[in-house]
Amino acid sequence: MESGARKQKIRLALSPEAEKYARRDAPLKVRLMASRGALPFEPLELATLLFALAHDPDESVQRTARESLSDLPEKVLQNVLSGPAHPSLLAYLAQTHREDANRCEAIALNPAASDLTIAFLASLPLRNVVDIISQNRERLEREGKILEALGENPLTGRAVLERILDFLGLEADPDQKPVSEPSPEEATRAVLAVLGEKSLDVAQLLASEEEVEDEKTTDNLFAALQKMGVMEKIKLARLGGKEARNLLIKDRNKIVALCALQSPKMTESEITSIAQSRAVSDEILRVIANNKDWTRNYPVKLALAKNPKTPLPQAIKFLNYLQLRDLRGLMKSRDVSSAISSQARRILDKKGQI
Repeated sequence: MESGARKQKIRLALSPEAEKYARRDAPLKVRLMASRGALPFEPLELATLLFALAHDPDESVQRTARESLSDLPEKVLQNVLSGPAHPSLLAYLAQTHREDANRCEAIALNPAASDLTIAFLASLPLRNVVDIISQNRERLEREGKILEALGENPLTGRAVLERILDFLGLEADPDQKPVSEPSPEEATRAVLAVLGEKSLDVAQLLASEEEVEDEKTTDNLFAALQKMGVMEKIKLARLGGKEARNLLIKDRNKIVALCALQSPKMTESEITSIAQSRAVSDEILRVIANNKDWTRNYPVKLALAKNPKTPLPQAIKFLNYLQLRDLRGLMKSRDVSSAISSQARRILDKKGQI
């Protein structure tokens, strides 16, 4: 059968009775009859046979077997989805039933499903499936593609992100203050441990705490990050320097971005810059808005109130703490939502400052 751009041989276990229908040297009429699915086999055996015939050299056998496999009676299908089916069969059924939450949940709970199938399921817009997968610590630690899919799924919410980070030993107290930073030499050694065979120059760059303004150097850093897997990025988000955090905070994977935000090396000036940025996700801005230590800083409150990507309830909350000149600026600004400018006007009016 097809696996990506390559053909991959799959070895299926069939009883001698079922195998005689799937053999390539079986008469065409026998294979075609079997592809209709009307045979007295147990659910798993029947589905495995149909899966074999779905890859028969004859197109009519293929087509009929795939239709039969897709239309299995619900009772039969549930037995297959929750039973010790071949991983490739479960992968096929995950694709076939990708819009059915109950069927995808059954596959997500099945230990026989491959990690790559679970990664595929983690990318689907199915909230319960996302929740189920995020609770499987063994799979999360074993396959980075699952983390990648969960981190990029819009339905992966704050509670799920916290659970994942906790599993990975990366969760931080939302009010935690920065800890002492390692020396540049210690940081370089830590980053090298993540990078493996990547160059020492890149490791030193990622670990450096000096602000990098050289455009070529930044481009080199960006190129290095592009080659990293999600687990490497997660570790670098914690261990890397300011420039690495500046790039990783904008990563489309929410887990990577959140790890960068929760780095113990994060500074107040960085938080202010992030709060001003329209390139970060609203989830990152929500986390900043809910952090009492960070929002004690007036520039952070102002940045969150002005940033149109800040979730509206949090943005409105900070208007009550702004100085009159900043409220007037927001009232007249075209870069904020009408809700923000209107609320700024109401506050000023109440204070008799319009």
